[in-house]
Amino acid sequence: MRYLWVVCTLLLSACQSVAVEPLNEPSPVKIFTSEESFEDVVENIKMAIIERGLLVSGTLHVSEMLNRTATDLGFSQLFSKAESVEFCSALMSHKMAQAAVENIAICPFTIAVYVKQAQPEQVYVAYRPPHLAGDGQQATKEIVNLLEGIIEDSI
Repeated sequence: MRYLWVVCTLLLSACQSVAVEPLNEPSPVKIFTSEESFEDVVENIKMAIIERGLLVSGTLHVSEMLNRTATDLGFSQLFSKAESVEFCSALMSHKMAQAAVENIAICPFTIAVYVKQAQPEQVYVAYRPPHLAGDGQQATKEIVNLLEGIIEDSI
C-alpha cells in the first residue's frame, strides 16, 4: 500500500508544475507525450518490456483509486485515465546492488501513463530517473537507457 501511495504522489506531482525547482537540479520525473491512444501506449509499454525479456510484475490502476477516493479526501479528480506499469530487470538489479546494496529499493521500475482531466486529448508517459547510492553512475545510465528505450518504442 505504501508503494501505491508513493506512485500516486509521483503522478500527482507530475501533473503539477515540474519546472518549479532550480534548473541545475535534475527533474524528479521525466515526462513524454504521445499521439497514440492511452490503451495503445499502455499495451505498447507492456510489449516493449516483454520483448526485452523482462516480466511485467504489475499494473497499478491509479486513476481508479484516486478518482474513487478524491471527493472523500477533499481533492479534485486530476486524471481521466492513469496506470503505472511495474517491472524489474535482474541484470539492472545486480548492477545497482553492486554499486550499493541499498539500491535494491529502486526496483521495481515504474512507467506511468496518464491522461489529465484538463487535457483529455493528450497522453503522457512518465518515469522517475533513478538516483543511486554508491558508485552507480554507469548503472544509472543503463537504467535510463532501458526506461527511455521502452518508452520510445511505445509512443
